[in-house]
Formats: sequence, C-alpha cells, structure tokens
Amino acid sequence: MPDPKSFYQHRLVNNTLALILAGGRGSRLMHLTSWRAKPAVHFGGKFRIIDFPLSNCMNSGIRKIGVLTQYKAHSLILHIQKGWGFLRGEFGEFIELWPAQQRIERNRDAAWYAGTADAVYQNVDIIRNHKPEYVLILAGDHVYKMDYGTMIAHHVESAADVTIACIEVERERAREFGIVAVDDNGRITDFHEKPSDPRTIPGRPDTCLASMGIYIFNCDFLFEQLFKDADTPRSSHDFGKNIIPSIIASGYRVHAFPFIDPTSGVQAYWRDVGTVDAFWEANLELIGVTPPLNLYDQTWSIWTYQVQLPPAKFVFDDEDRRGMAVDSMVSGGCIISGAVVRHSLLFSSVRVNSYSYVQDSVILPDVEIGRNCEIRNAVIDRFCQIDEGMQIGVDPVADRERGFHVTAGGVTLVTPDMLGQQINFHR
Repeated sequence: MPDPKSFYQHRLVNNTLALILAGGRGSRLMHLTSWRAKPAVHFGGKFRIIDFPLSNCMNSGIRKIGVLTQYKAHSLILHIQKGWGFLRGEFGEFIELWPAQQRIERNRDAAWYAGTADAVYQNVDIIRNHKPEYVLILAGDHVYKMDYGTMIAHHVESAADVTIACIEVERERAREFGIVAVDDNGRITDFHEKPSDPRTIPGRPDTCLASMGIYIFNCDFLFEQLFKDADTPRSSHDFGKNIIPSIIASGYRVHAFPFIDPTSGVQAYWRDVGTVDAFWEANLELIGVTPPLNLYDQTWSIWTYQVQLPPAKFVFDDEDRRGMAVDSMVSGGCIISGAVVRHSLLFSSVRVNSYSYVQDSVILPDVEIGRNCEIRNAVIDRFCQIDEGMQIGVDPVADRERGFHVTAGGVTLVTPDMLGQQINFHR
C-alpha cells in the first residue's frame, strides 16, 4: 500500500521549481575565490559546495532546477555540465544554467544582478514558462543535508505565502544572519538582516533564530513581490534586506521552518564555510570518528562529478621514510610517498613526497608537495607546487613575509599566485 504522506510530498515537489543562487563572489574566502565563485570551491575531499544543494534537490525528489550564475562562473559551469547532466528532458526534468544576461532593464541601464531578488526577477520569464506552483530559493554556498519535501509540505499545511528555513545561532554570531522572531504558531513577526543588536529567543538570551537563506514562495505571490520590489526606489533588491521585511510588514503569512534532524530531534548540521577559518574547520571536522556531517550515509548520497582515478597509494616502509596517513581522509589518485600525513584532508591527485610531514591541513586537488617539506594548519589551493624543503604554517610571521595569507585563527592559505606560479584557471 503506497504511503499517503510520501505520495503527497511527491506531488508537491513535482510542482516545485528550485532556484540555486550561485553567483556570489565569496570575498571572505580571500584568494580561494580569486578564480572561481564560492559555490565552485572544493569541499570534503571530492565535492564542490554546489553539490550539496543540488544533491538535496535530487534526494528530495525535485527535478526542476535553475542555477543562477554570475561571478567567475566558468569552473562552476564546467562542473555542472560534466557531473549533473543525467536528468531526462523528456520527463520534464532539468538542471538549467541561467547566467546573468541583462534580460530585464527595469527602467535603468542594463545591469548585472543587483541583489538576490533582482537575480530571480531578471529571470521571471523563464520561471513563468516552467509553470511551477511553488518556487524554492536556495543559496548555492552552504554545506548541509536537508529534505526540502518536508519543508514544502510544512509550507502548504500552514497556508503560508512564504516559508523560511531557520536555525539557532549564538548571539555573538547573529550579526552575520537575518534574524527572525516568531509567535507560538511559528509565524514570523519580525525580520532584520544582519542587525547590530540581534533579537534573542525569549528565555534564551544567548541564542537567536536565524534565516538559512532558504525560501519557499507560492509562485504567483513571488511574482507580485518581485515586481513590487523592482518598482521601489532605493531598494537593494535583496530578499533579506527588502522583500522579506516588506512582506512581514504588509501582514502576509510568513512562517518559519525549524531545521531539525528528524531522527535525533536536535538541530541538524549546517555550515556557512564563508571564511578561510570556517572552511578549514568544516573540512577537518569530516575526519572525526563520528563527524557531524556523515558523508558515508547511503540513504542521502552527495553526488558530484569526479574524474576516473586509481586508488590512493602509500609507498615505502623504512623507519625514516614510511608512507602513511593517520586520522586523515585521502582521496583517489593520491600518492603518499615516504611521507607522513596526520589529521588532514587530501583531495584527489595530491602527491606528498619523501620525508615531508603534513598535519592539520586541507590540501586541494592536484597539489604536489616536494621532499622534506613541513606543512601545518594550512589550506593549500589547487595546482600548487610546493618546493623541496618549504615550511608552511610553522612560522606565521615568515608566512606573511612570503605573501601567504594567515587568518585570525592561525590558518595559512597558499595559492599558486602567491608562489609565483601563474595558473589563471582553477577548475
């Protein structure tokens, strides 16, 4: 006998168009986004950040997806074309790339996307052609696993005009988010984007309720609000700054959807890897015995594009030249040749040569580390060639003098440009 709840959610997601906003620069990631948009940044040993919202859509049953691109999108576009072209158009399934095209001028000179709402507004003709009943708007630069079908069902059952996914954050971090207040029925009564004095949850003075930047709109209602915002002078044309506060002030039904793990009943995993420190920490979290993000969960797979590579290899077993990795994740194509890797994450096709030592570091794809190197507390960007005998992350002062970026948390970021290796493509 079919599960009525599953059938109900299937009908809802089948009438939903997902829009992934993937045009952001991600400037707080510093040099990691010099040649790629933030959603194209590598994560977790073999993935890109964009793979997480895309995989969530697949696992939720959403097969109609538009990816809105703008800033340095070439590597992102290649990744989606290579790894996400398996849907069947004959069945009404698609992942479409929507680059900024200056489609609508809005009584001004043709311009690129002015804000998150403007990005959607400039594609209203494409959205209208797909005839969705609901529009799910997602950020393309967060790492998490989420069943959007449950959220859409919550949206419909609460008769909301808009539903916003929310998480609890510490008050000291709340200035980075849109902060909401809700009544006893989960209806949002107040919304402030990145407030200087965040409003806390009643009875919990150290905790705030924050928007995840995930919105579900009834499609016709979304169009009304986009056109209204487009005609509003001095608007930033942003969902968090303009549209959501305006909707709440106008008395429309805006509901919160708490992001809770259905198995444990506690808040689910979600990371904004928007700084180098956060990126380094979130990657190294994956190494733990029971990491907060389980990449080995076969019931909720994370899909990606990957080249065909041989297994990782560890060679030499002499006392002073033993190829080994401890408390680490090592991806396909890697060779640990007489070197030691501890508590680190190595992406694909990394080579660590003899007598070198790597600890507490994130090494992106296609990096070669020469002999007798020592690397600690570092993020090494793709294609870096680390010369023999180099020390990175050992002396922050020396790292800064060499032009490397050292974060407030003591993580050293190295890119090919910093090493004088002029590789102007980061795929």
